[in-house]
Amino acid sequence: MGKSLYIAEKPSVAQEFAKALKINGQRKDGYLESEDSVVTWCVGHLVTMSYPEKYDIKYKRWSLDTLPFLPREFKYEVIPGVQKQFNIVKGLLNRPDVETIYVCTDSGREGEYIYRLVAQMAGVKDKEQRRVWIDSQTEEEILRGIREAKELSVYDNLADSAYLRAKEDYLMGINFSRVLTLRYGNSVSNYLNSKYQAISVGRVMTCVLGMVVRREREIRSFVKTPFYRVLSSIALEGEHFDGEWRAVEGSRYFQSPYLYKENGFKEKKHAEELIRMLESEQSLSCRVEKVERKKENKNPPLLFNLAELQNVCSKLFKISPDETLRITQELYEKKLVTYPRTDARVLSSAVAKEIYKNISGLRRYLMIDNAADEILQMGSYKTIAKTRYVNDKQITDHYAIIPTGQGLNVLKSLSQTSQRVYETIVRRFLCIFCPPAVYQKVSLVTEMQKEKFFSGFKVLQEEGYLKYATNSFARKSAADRSQESGKEDSEEASCDVQLLNALQRLKKNDILTVDALNIKEGETSPPKRYNSGSMILAMENAGQLIEDEELRAQIKGSGIGTSATRAEILKKLVSIKYLSLNKKTQVITPTLLGEMIFDVVNCSIRQLLNPELTASWEKGLNYVAEGSITEQEYMDKLEKFVSLRTKQVEDSNFQPYLRQFFDAAAVNYKDVAAKTGSSTSGRTRSGRTVSGTGHSRTYRKPTDKK
Repeated sequence: MGKSLYIAEKPSVAQEFAKALKINGQRKDGYLESEDSVVTWCVGHLVTMSYPEKYDIKYKRWSLDTLPFLPREFKYEVIPGVQKQFNIVKGLLNRPDVETIYVCTDSGREGEYIYRLVAQMAGVKDKEQRRVWIDSQTEEEILRGIREAKELSVYDNLADSAYLRAKEDYLMGINFSRVLTLRYGNSVSNYLNSKYQAISVGRVMTCVLGMVVRREREIRSFVKTPFYRVLSSIALEGEHFDGEWRAVEGSRYFQSPYLYKENGFKEKKHAEELIRMLESEQSLSCRVEKVERKKENKNPPLLFNLAELQNVCSKLFKISPDETLRITQELYEKKLVTYPRTDARVLSSAVAKEIYKNISGLRRYLMIDNAADEILQMGSYKTIAKTRYVNDKQITDHYAIIPTGQGLNVLKSLSQTSQRVYETIVRRFLCIFCPPAVYQKVSLVTEMQKEKFFSGFKVLQEEGYLKYATNSFARKSAADRSQESGKEDSEEASCDVQLLNALQRLKKNDILTVDALNIKEGETSPPKRYNSGSMILAMENAGQLIEDEELRAQIKGSGIGTSATRAEILKKLVSIKYLSLNKKTQVITPTLLGEMIFDVVNCSIRQLLNPELTASWEKGLNYVAEGSITEQEYMDKLEKFVSLRTKQVEDSNFQPYLRQFFDAAAVNYKDVAAKTGSSTSGRTRSGRTVSGTGHSRTYRKPTDKK
């Protein structure tokens, strides 16, 4: 009887498979073996795409004469640093006594790609290959995945999309980086007084750069506009509250040109004029025109996908998306949580049936006190499948990130931040089994001389899920934070019990005393800069930025990049100094170099900066994975696009215009502006005139950016 070979993505995962399979054999060089099984591992990627010079030495020199570069067949090679492990894996894959290969790399597009490249380079033939697809690394889930493993061919479409994603990034990166460097690299390097400057672009990263630069320029061009609101201070049974004047229909100022929106004036004098008019009566008072009371339920939020978790961790812990992914991957490998690289925020119906196991396991987790016990007693988990938190249609590869209820014995050995990320995931999970938070809302309209004043109040009456939502390390309670967010969202004020009781007794036409009329000055705010978390969310929801309604609907849910790649893309933009990341605040800003690259791309291949292009390519990859379009159909469109845009850049001549764009950006970078002389008439610090018009047909120094 032949042996089964299990190939994991990394050694630690292989170890978990070996434990689950009760493989007690000795660890050998690069694998574990028992009488009937062998477990081995990759170390991430073992194989990569070859650089152009491996096709022909002429491609080593960057030249317009060799563009576009569109190979008929793509070459691959083993990554030099992992050659030893590849040879071990190759030998095992082709061993005569190995009958069945179980592919245990990460369950997703990238994991599929890792194995397929290894099998391709190893020349695997005449072996039964089965795909293990799991959502966590608990023993139970591993054994289920092995038991239910499908023929590898079932995932051929997914593999096709993985290959195409890599080819797409490769062809766009190679061709566009080379042609833009050859045409405009000198313009950039001359301006910065640098030796040379390669222009690195990519399908996703250039789009992200565009989002950050555009936001920064919006902030710079923003002009604050003051406005003036009129507030009434109203007395009620010893309590006080404010009413906000609005120029609704019936007001003297309805649709007046003096207004800034309906609740304020552009100039203070008009606010003062309104107050003088209202104060013309001897005693200030108002009449209750309308009073509404209602209860509002606030449901628990959806579960975490990776993007939402990265956003929350950026706010709570000021850590980068890359760090959040690293921590969550660690929690996954320690069996504490389910698979992290997911876009879904719901559970599958199959998981929902067994979810009590996850909750039961959390009874040993001390940071949540008796929450798990209380939830089990409520029994709400029995009907969770009928709620919005379970939806098979919203799941592609994996359901949301949730605690497994296992692995708690290793939690204390992890860093404080890792423990806190885990607690955050646990609390979000437990909340979905709880009733909604219930608020008492009171809306009030008062009238003075036909002018209307509006007041709104919101008081938490039943905590519901908020009881469990507060992290143990949080400074404020969940209820406090919820009331604050409610105030921001709906302009409703929180109030104490006494005021609420008084408001409950109010009736229409009641007359109330107005103690004073005041002017409150405000000003418009510029758009907020992206932080690392909001940037990840913006990438996930990039489709919303598309103006064309039909196209926006077509690519809904695609976004730019994937849950597995977004953090890495952001990290790369920082590493090549196109973006700057403040580690303390996680705020992202462009560098001067980043803005210059933006201007170059904006002149020459503007489509790369727009989410429409990136999201539509991502949607196309999804179609390939679904089997809706063929690999060849996608490749034909890709090659046509790359060829056309490369030729357009070759024929372009935007050098004469770039200097003015560079100067406009440089004035915002004082140190660089001084060096480049951007505030002068085009002379550098060294005194030489920079024309910015030079370009070369060849370029030797830079390396390709895939």
